[in-house]
Amino acid sequence: MQLQVKKFNSFGISCAILVLLLATKTAPTDAVLEDVLDIIHVIKEVTTGILKAWDVVQSSPLASKIEFPLMREKQRKVLERLKEVNRQIEKTEEKQSQYTSLAIESVNDFIGTNVKLIAKMNEITDIMNRISSRYQQMTKYEAVKDKLEMVTLVTFAEWTVAPNAHSVHHLMDRLHLTLLGNTEKNNSSSGNLLAQLAANYEFSSSQICNMHQSPQQFVYALYSDIALTELKGYIMMEFSWMMLRVYGKGNFTQEAELMRNDYERRTERTLKLLQEVMRRSARIVWRCDPEPQHHVLGQTYDEVTRLLQGFIENEVDLNSDETCRETCSYYQNTRTESCFKEKFCARQPGCKGRLYNCQFVQSDMWVCQAPLNSTRRYEYVEYENGSVLGRRGRCVRGTSKVDSWWRYLFWHCSYCMCLCDEQSIKSDRFFNLREAVSDFTQNRVVTGLRFIKKNRIFHLQIQEGELLPRGNINQTSLTWKPVDNYNIFDRDVIKGVDYHSLSYESRSVDLDDINTDDPSFVVTGVRFRVVGTHLNLEARLTEINFETGKLVNSKELSYWNSNDNTDVSGDNRRKKLSISSPDIPTRTIVKSIPMSKHNEFIEFVNSDLYKDAAQTTVPFMDVQDVVSNPPVPLSGVGIYYKGRPGFGGFLAPKIITYDFTRHVVVPKRTP
Repeated sequence: MQLQVKKFNSFGISCAILVLLLATKTAPTDAVLEDVLDIIHVIKEVTTGILKAWDVVQSSPLASKIEFPLMREKQRKVLERLKEVNRQIEKTEEKQSQYTSLAIESVNDFIGTNVKLIAKMNEITDIMNRISSRYQQMTKYEAVKDKLEMVTLVTFAEWTVAPNAHSVHHLMDRLHLTLLGNTEKNNSSSGNLLAQLAANYEFSSSQICNMHQSPQQFVYALYSDIALTELKGYIMMEFSWMMLRVYGKGNFTQEAELMRNDYERRTERTLKLLQEVMRRSARIVWRCDPEPQHHVLGQTYDEVTRLLQGFIENEVDLNSDETCRETCSYYQNTRTESCFKEKFCARQPGCKGRLYNCQFVQSDMWVCQAPLNSTRRYEYVEYENGSVLGRRGRCVRGTSKVDSWWRYLFWHCSYCMCLCDEQSIKSDRFFNLREAVSDFTQNRVVTGLRFIKKNRIFHLQIQEGELLPRGNINQTSLTWKPVDNYNIFDRDVIKGVDYHSLSYESRSVDLDDINTDDPSFVVTGVRFRVVGTHLNLEARLTEINFETGKLVNSKELSYWNSNDNTDVSGDNRRKKLSISSPDIPTRTIVKSIPMSKHNEFIEFVNSDLYKDAAQTTVPFMDVQDVVSNPPVPLSGVGIYYKGRPGFGGFLAPKIITYDFTRHVVVPKRTP
């Protein structure tokens, strides 16, 4: 009898790693598991509780000869153990419910019309409902344990372990086969349902950014629900063998041992395939656009303003000689030199910066100037031939007739459309270069990112949270760390040190994923720097002790990681992502999709001349929160571009969740 108990204890420990999940190099019995990892903890507690319940049953080797009152007492004790087991499961289900329900809802959304996936999901749901229903029936027995008839428990137990198609054991076999396929014949994860769902989830971009879960987190959440169902089935079978033994129906030592061995083998096969699915699953979380026409300035997006903007100027004012001997295209880098005879130049605010890329469109036009408080200069420009720059509509200030003219019969003084690069009070073009670091003295790590504009300066703001054992985050500690409150004109604030100012020559942003291959490090800070003429992202990485959840010498051993690539040629060159004929990003009726890759860069440019009179700087900045649900530490961060062809799109941050794959350990059988 002692040998059997020893074997079961070994398997109970193996069950602690049953489901997905995360185990460490230390013994599972030493684990302190909370929040996201509660499943492992509850499995350990449950298997330990079952072992204690067997102690009650095995206390008398002559169960078939026990008097009825003693049978009733053993029944009561077993049911009391069951109550404690059920309490652990209910607590875990309550914590996991929001994550698993999100996963199931997501599955229903993205499988769409895939008939095979729908059929499999329907079958899994049906099996899980049957097991859960029987489990609920079993837990109800505990509430009336002192009034139950023997035949009730015996009938339930026999029904549960009977070798037929309706037993719990058969239902668990069907669940395993439907979810993972015939793993004995095929050890690859490519054909199992879990891998298919993960691939479909990753392909369905809207699911990732709406659910705030990386594909790896999605796999965990989906399997967690199934794992708890399997645990319920396992408990029912153990409970049934106990009851049958208590009431003298047999010893059932070998039957229970066969059931445990089968459960253990299935768990080992599942975890091997699960490891592969998790290893292949992406860990990126990003945000979708809000519904079309629901963008709100300052809440979902913000703008770099008046970096490069369409500006109408006559050739006579583009040179110090006040001549009209050239054409508009001659002036590619110049400035306004005068205001000849107080013509249209006197009726509009001038450009006090540089003028670039001048071009001739038509000679005569009507110009609708924007309201004085607008960052635009013009609402639209309509030429005599009927062509329009921008969108023609109601003109609040009224249109101005602007005509080119001839001078000395030989020179045509044409009005040119140029791009004005003017740093003024209406031009928000600044990016913070100061670091944003989590409070590592309080064991806090970065859990989320967002852009925020404060005092006309764009900051990359961090969400921080307290790190707990096994990669958990104390959700009550989550806060957005306030950004530095300074102005570019403040004393001791230095351009190029505290902030970067965009200009025609320096308006590029590198699009990178800053990640670490060492799973012992997590993100504890972010910052921008200037490399050449590019804004370049850096991430501060700090070592952690996964078991204890403590940062390791965070100040001394942390380091800043980045992609320093500045090559413009060769196979590893940093490629430019160009935006063609961009309209205002918020005008699109469909949501943006990621369009950039690691090791690319993008330039801030003006909107299209004909679509918007070149009045808007694009891309816009997405200022939505980028966080995961549930929150986890990050192994990396990134900046990417999302948009649609023909529109200016958005620059946005993304997060790369911690890789838990190496903590999914296949249990080792104890000899």
